[in-house]
Amino acid sequence: MTARILVVDDVPANVKLLEVRLLAEYFDVLTATSGREALEICEGGKVDVVLLDVMMPGMDGFEVCRRLKDDPSTAHIPVVMITALGQTADRVRGLEAGADDFLTKPVNDLQLMTRVKSLVRLKMLTDELRLRAATTRNIGIEEMLSRRGVADDSRPKVLLIDEREASCRQIEAMLAQTMTLDVATDPQAGFFKAAEAGYECVIVSTVFSEFDPLRLCSQLRSLDRTRFVPIVLIAEEGEEARVIRGLELGINDYLVRPIDQQELIARLRTQVRRKRYNDQLRASVTHTIEMAVTDALTGLHNRRYLDNHLETLFNRAVTRERPLSVMITDLDRFKTVNDTYGHDGGDDVLREFAKRLRRNVRGIDLACRYGGEEFLVVLPDTEGHDAERVAERIRAEIERTPFIVGREGISVSITISVGVSCVKYPPDSVEALIKRADVALYEAKRGGRNRVVAKAA
Repeated sequence: MTARILVVDDVPANVKLLEVRLLAEYFDVLTATSGREALEICEGGKVDVVLLDVMMPGMDGFEVCRRLKDDPSTAHIPVVMITALGQTADRVRGLEAGADDFLTKPVNDLQLMTRVKSLVRLKMLTDELRLRAATTRNIGIEEMLSRRGVADDSRPKVLLIDEREASCRQIEAMLAQTMTLDVATDPQAGFFKAAEAGYECVIVSTVFSEFDPLRLCSQLRSLDRTRFVPIVLIAEEGEEARVIRGLELGINDYLVRPIDQQELIARLRTQVRRKRYNDQLRASVTHTIEMAVTDALTGLHNRRYLDNHLETLFNRAVTRERPLSVMITDLDRFKTVNDTYGHDGGDDVLREFAKRLRRNVRGIDLACRYGGEEFLVVLPDTEGHDAERVAERIRAEIERTPFIVGREGISVSITISVGVSCVKYPPDSVEALIKRADVALYEAKRGGRNRVVAKAA
């Protein structure tokens, strides 16, 4: 695993020491001797993890971390604060500033490298989501990434898996005012609970009488539903090897007993904040995909989706020697609607027509806006004469029930023309299938409109 690590410390010897350690693990290392220089490097280039000293002149590490996390362009970069300060209050202050972890000098090499590798993996996931979401900039992703959002203020939903009742009561008391905590004392029951309830973080104790806690962490990481849920390990004093192994398996953070309440809350908030950030990115990606294949006005699939999916449906029908029909509908004299009632009135008609079309086709049928006032429906497992009957039913309903347009609620009579075709055997091609439906539609128009014509159906 390779990554670019930024080391920030005003003492050159400290910088050199960390640089040598990281280069030995084949990381690409950048260095900075001041907070301002660190901010410029993060803003101007690709940085995967920042190792940040706290005690620096001018701008200390807390302020540097706060500025990085407040800037949408750098907020996703993991920050590990490294300092000689050993007080819990200092760790909490760093975590509240947005730091992802807090290590005390002298830093244990194994701990440092395991933590860096864990954060690099997390950063790679975030980078992938940001890359996929980049195409949504024109629909507001930058605004989304820059705001905290109402959800950020809601109480996180956390699951504690710990078989010791006294430990459970202690952690419940610590989190009572800030988080919604559920408890599972049986590890297997906890696993199923985590999979079903949609938690924002799972706390796992290392103390189980008959179960390996790392096995539980591994199971949570391997399940799709919990793959991206942060896991925080609560370890006992002297369990360094187990913690390091846990980080390698994918746990996000850990605490060592005795637990400090403020540090526990701060670390959980850090994990929840990052999860919510990545969840927003995933939601943006999903929205982008939907936008790419959906017609914004009618909510039907668009031409792009049709071009890809019709080929699949056609090939499946041919392989199975099953029928497949297509119908193209066109709203008659639609230009007159736009000219008379404006484009808003025309949009009202298109939206209502799409609703009626959906009501009259099956769930397995593919209804798309083909372009302008033309709509296309693909009917799998449907013979031509059955498709013709469906088309006639839709035509009759459109003619029978006027459309309501504009704020004034004006009633407008609309008719449609429909062309129908079906797959011919031996099979021709998708293009020929569409062409026959298009020719049939043209004949319906030429024949007086408000009719269904089936071509080779």
